[in-house]
Amino acid sequence: MKGLVLLLGLAAVAGLAVRGGDALQQPVVPAVFVLGDSMLDVGNNNHLPGEGAPRANTPFYGVDFPGGPKATGRFSNGYNIADFIAKHLGFERSPLAYLVLKSRNYLIPSALTRGVSYASAGAGILDSTNAGDNIPLSKQVRYFASTKAEMEAAWGTHRVSAHLANSFFLLGIGSNDLFQTNPKSPAEVAALYATLVSNYSTAITDLYGLGARKFGIINVGPVGCVPRVRVLNATGACNDTLNLYAAGLAAAVKSALTELAPKLIGFAYSLADSFAASQASFTDPQSVGFVSSDSACCGSGRLGAEGLCMKNVTLCPNRDTYAFWDSVHPTQRAAELVAQGAFDGPAQLTTPINFKQLAHKRY
Repeated sequence: MKGLVLLLGLAAVAGLAVRGGDALQQPVVPAVFVLGDSMLDVGNNNHLPGEGAPRANTPFYGVDFPGGPKATGRFSNGYNIADFIAKHLGFERSPLAYLVLKSRNYLIPSALTRGVSYASAGAGILDSTNAGDNIPLSKQVRYFASTKAEMEAAWGTHRVSAHLANSFFLLGIGSNDLFQTNPKSPAEVAALYATLVSNYSTAITDLYGLGARKFGIINVGPVGCVPRVRVLNATGACNDTLNLYAAGLAAAVKSALTELAPKLIGFAYSLADSFAASQASFTDPQSVGFVSSDSACCGSGRLGAEGLCMKNVTLCPNRDTYAFWDSVHPTQRAAELVAQGAFDGPAQLTTPINFKQLAHKRY
């Protein structure tokens, strides 16, 4: 499961209160390719073998999905962050999951006209994170490489090169690595950051080598504030130590991207700083229309985090007033605010440009 808290503060800082991306427009990029964890997964894990893979394929997941209740593999009551980013880019929703497209023999048509999602719930930057129960980042990159080879066979190298250079690559990953690690000393923390940043940089560089140029990256947020973590504290407070780890990783990723950019000709990125921005939403949730920013809408027990989100639980009365859908993931409304802030927020929310400015770059 993913977890990072939300980019809710993006909306809080930007003063965003209106719903965005509802009206379809002409796509501003030829396709969207998504890599990450459960915050972006749209059904890959439903097609993984074995019982251990986290799946969102049962009610009440998808209870508010447009067109009627439907558990689509999204860890949400409806749309997730990838859907709203795609909507802002002019698409109906996130591209379909890679494993879904493979099962329908529709991978290449989608890759050439809309994109592909490789995101997988539980995935980490490290292959060892929740090993065997997800598609880790390195494997997601390999799946993209395979997709590109098939695209070139169907469309030719030159056309595919232009297609990928102008496509939008959305990445969001890292929180699962923090959930699963427990460094004991400053040296262990430093070693963890070094390994995570090295692997992340390698994945981004590999994608660049395969033709990607425009990277919209959602950085890790305060994982110590999700209900699943809060419930372990008698007072329901955030876990400050876990948040410090997240802040350190976010800073390390930001620094790595700054160093990487000059080395890769044509490389462009927008980094959404979910950690720094999201703090405001926990101190003043009402500022973004929430009555709760510490409890799960779908769950049971204290903070809704002591039981799983399933059909027999009692849902919160108004999903749009809760920041969290289950014990880790944002509601559809929270995801919408995340996407709005990242896409069109002011300079202090994204660096060095926002997602909208990135999308409009041309190669």
